[in-house]
Amino acid sequence: MLPAIQGSTDVYLIPGDPVEQVKAPEVFNLIFRTLGINAVLVPAHVAATDIEAFVRTAFLAKNIKGMFLAIPHKSLVMGLLAKCNDYGLVAGAVNGIRRNPGGELEGGLFDGKGCVSALDYFGMAYAGQRVLILGAGGGASAIAASLAIAGSRAPAHIALYDPVPGKAEAVASHIAQAPQVAGTRVTAAVSSDPSGYDVVINASPLGLQTSDPLPCDVTRLAPHAAVLDILMKNQPTPLVRAVRERGQTAQPGFEMLIQQAPDYLEFFGYAEAAETVRRDATFIREHLYPQTMRQEIRPVAGKPVA
Repeated sequence: MLPAIQGSTDVYLIPGDPVEQVKAPEVFNLIFRTLGINAVLVPAHVAATDIEAFVRTAFLAKNIKGMFLAIPHKSLVMGLLAKCNDYGLVAGAVNGIRRNPGGELEGGLFDGKGCVSALDYFGMAYAGQRVLILGAGGGASAIAASLAIAGSRAPAHIALYDPVPGKAEAVASHIAQAPQVAGTRVTAAVSSDPSGYDVVINASPLGLQTSDPLPCDVTRLAPHAAVLDILMKNQPTPLVRAVRERGQTAQPGFEMLIQQAPDYLEFFGYAEAAETVRRDATFIREHLYPQTMRQEIRPVAGKPVA
């Protein structure tokens, strides 16, 4: 096993505001240690007003190989990028940045793809269904974009709700007009009312604090509806618990991070490690899921990541 830090260690940063809730350092430092990769991922608390200057300055260091991005920075760095993948273009956000050999910055978006794979992993049907996404930030836009470009497996209708006036409308309009999206209706919802939807995804910050109200009224859920709460903190969140108390399916967001881990690793040049995690991510699940929640994932724990 490699020492935690060496002079030759590749450094990755994850700026966010707040940043104490992020699970990526736990997951990727575990991957680096387990697979013998001489790298480390470090969180950095950076205000939204400083993110562009921070990114430009940090990449002056030759041993800083890339960045992961947490809220609210995913859409704020787009102007710094020379290129990004299709998911990022459709969503208008990225959650990974690397410096290419020519010195230019390239972005990648993996959140949404990870969420779609998590829905598959948990058997939450979304093809041809109605999906409500609570929130309209970087995570929500990533999820909406990935679902919208899923082709024949895409939902029939994706609705986004955010309490900030005009925010959900702007995200929905941007995604709906993307050339990569065809056949899926993408709109803004007028409220957080989950009635009439088959899948509800909480991509809002509600639940990060234990005093937060529920992001929607769970008594309004259709009897068959399933819920995914992408928050990485306080799991099982009050939303997950409330839905489960009604005898309905609700899952935590850990799987979304697990499912996108191979894409991050490939993006940063660790192709062999990516394949290893795709084959078996059990060691990550055992680390992330609280002991009290592990029984719930045993039926699917052996399923490949992708």
